[in-house]
Amino acid sequence: MKNYKNALFYFGVTGGFTALMYWIIKKGKHLEVSKKVTIATIENGSWNDFIASMQHSFQDPLAILLAQIITIILVARFFGWVFKKIGQPSVIGEIIAGIVLGPSLLGLYFPEFSAALFPVESLGNLKFLSQIGLILFMFVIGMELDLKVLKNKANEAVVISHASIVIPFTLGIGLAYFVYNRFAPEGVKFLSFSLFMGIAMSITAFPVLARIVQERGIHKTKLGAIVITCAAADDITAWCILAVVIAIVKAGTFVSSLYIISLALIYVLLMIFIVKPFLKRIGDLYGTKDSIIKPVVAIFFLVLILSSYATEVIGIHALFGAFMAGAIMPDVPKFRSIFIEKVEDVALILLLPLFFVFTGLKTEIGLINDPYLWKVTGFIILVAVVGKFLGSALAAKFVGQSWRDSLTIGALMNTRGLMELIVLNIGLELKVLTPEVFTMMVIMALVTTFMTGPALDLINYIFKTKDNLDNEEVGNNKFRILISFGNNEKGKSLLRLANSLIKKTKETSTITVMHLSLSDEMHQFNMEDKEKNSFIPIVEESKLLKQEITTIFKATIDIETDIADIANQGDYDLLLIGLGKSIFEGTILGKVIGFTTRIINPDRLIDKFTGKEGLFENSPFDERTRQIISKTKMPIGILIDKDLQNVDEVFLPIFCQEDSFLLDYAQKLIYNNNSKIVILDVNGHIDSNFVIKSAINSLELKYPKNITLMRDKILKEEFLSKEDLMVISHENWKTLVDSRSVWLRGVPSVLILKH
Repeated sequence: MKNYKNALFYFGVTGGFTALMYWIIKKGKHLEVSKKVTIATIENGSWNDFIASMQHSFQDPLAILLAQIITIILVARFFGWVFKKIGQPSVIGEIIAGIVLGPSLLGLYFPEFSAALFPVESLGNLKFLSQIGLILFMFVIGMELDLKVLKNKANEAVVISHASIVIPFTLGIGLAYFVYNRFAPEGVKFLSFSLFMGIAMSITAFPVLARIVQERGIHKTKLGAIVITCAAADDITAWCILAVVIAIVKAGTFVSSLYIISLALIYVLLMIFIVKPFLKRIGDLYGTKDSIIKPVVAIFFLVLILSSYATEVIGIHALFGAFMAGAIMPDVPKFRSIFIEKVEDVALILLLPLFFVFTGLKTEIGLINDPYLWKVTGFIILVAVVGKFLGSALAAKFVGQSWRDSLTIGALMNTRGLMELIVLNIGLELKVLTPEVFTMMVIMALVTTFMTGPALDLINYIFKTKDNLDNEEVGNNKFRILISFGNNEKGKSLLRLANSLIKKTKETSTITVMHLSLSDEMHQFNMEDKEKNSFIPIVEESKLLKQEITTIFKATIDIETDIADIANQGDYDLLLIGLGKSIFEGTILGKVIGFTTRIINPDRLIDKFTGKEGLFENSPFDERTRQIISKTKMPIGILIDKDLQNVDEVFLPIFCQEDSFLLDYAQKLIYNNNSKIVILDVNGHIDSNFVIKSAINSLELKYPKNITLMRDKILKEEFLSKEDLMVISHENWKTLVDSRSVWLRGVPSVLILKH
């Protein structure tokens, strides 16, 4: 009865008021006479009116901006992935994406499409949005600077850092002397032009350098600490010098700039002695809580905006204010980490690519259309490399570093990347640099960043030390296991399994435990704390097992590829991983395109289009595991963990003659762990295959109490439930899954081995 009353009320109210609206509109038409409203004749027809309306919608400034953002993110991420695949920082690919979308390529070959997507009147919106992205980015960079490291390692680092600034700065001013008449804009004083050339030559890209250091595994070494400290000191010094240079350029003369510099010093003192203690007090109050309330977040973002506003008004650019606001954030790792997580996705994935493309739109490679101009560009690159690379290397050698470490420091400090683009854009905005010089310097930034990886490889090749050769020799005699885990419980199970394979041969065996964290390459703050927390349960388990382990921690944007790369390059004998979750969650569309919450993985997309993915086949593995298997060129074990505590009772089915390699692992488990192995001859290969028969006979002779041979193909669930582990080959696991074997119902933890 109640439902009927609700229905009557619903239809009565909606129907009645709809009729009332219709009646009012009908009556209102009579009012049009007094307003002299004329009814337009429909000349074009409804379809043409619809088309005209759609065209108008496409030309709306907001629609254009959204189309630009979509295009920029897709193209930037694609080029970033391509360059990541060839061993380069993805930031280079994103810079190239900007140049591709600019007049150098898109504007040259598709001018009409370029004009429609990037009309001149829309560039102002793109510029301001990209500037917001830069402000947030510099805020993160400021937070990521560990000032304690600067204090602890200041001696050598400051000498190297300042030498790596003053030498290229001087060479940049010398270069300006020769190119001023031909390339400086009209009305720009030599002082302003030369100072900008100097600062452009002496900048280092701290975020890209930090990423390269971590990727190459030297961030925990003394060399890594010195390089990071040098880059941090370089960053602070360079931004302070840039603030002074901007002040001089805006004031016109050095004496006039002293007023701006004085205001800037007052601003810095206020930030350090008033704002910083205030923020520290808030950090002490709220830093230990699980979450930060919105008013506190608002206070910190307000400080960021006010700081950026203050430095923009003073005349030393808003980016310096953002950097300063980040640097004075409370020294509470959890507090800083929360803010970085809030800012990084929006700043680095959404807004920063806008800056790359905005830079690309102002970079016209076509301006360098003369052999002479290319010679000048080459000379600029030469001066940049000599100043930064050799300047840093010689300074490092002077303070006592070896030639290998000195050249490594030089190669890393020569990385310019995004920071160089920021400086160049400021120079172009202030009209100190012409579009011609701007383009030359962008090319220089790309070349010097691109050469870092190959230069490091060349240095490592030339300086092959005796220690490295010794390590390789020892490695050949060891059984080396690499464990990669994501989940702590799975990590502990994998460690128990690895320990059971080498328990009695610890002197000639090693276990390396690796955890990869999904993170953008520019988010490098607080990695030591994250690493420590990630390994706490694993380290505790290793102590219980009395098993020494080596740990590897890495932030990455492509976990599957990096697991395979580290395994392939590390001379390991076995990679152990847990079966992960599929990336295919949700809709059919998600299954087809491999879409995750972060971005489409182009590797997987290509696999699907080329048929490698086996899209319409039942795969025995999830997507992540399939990717690792396809890329790994060494033995790999995949553990399906059902709370594996012990490896005492092991079931090992032999399906075919290729399964003979499984007996090697059976022998390791027996010798090291005293495991009881039940071997099932599924298809009668033990008697017919000499290799398998000989191996089993040998095991029975050595360990008669540990080997049981079965020929009964029908397994009862009671039998399987008593086993701790089933060891099976990769191909035969696929057969079991495809046939939906009854074994799968009661199967214990499973180790799937790929030879």
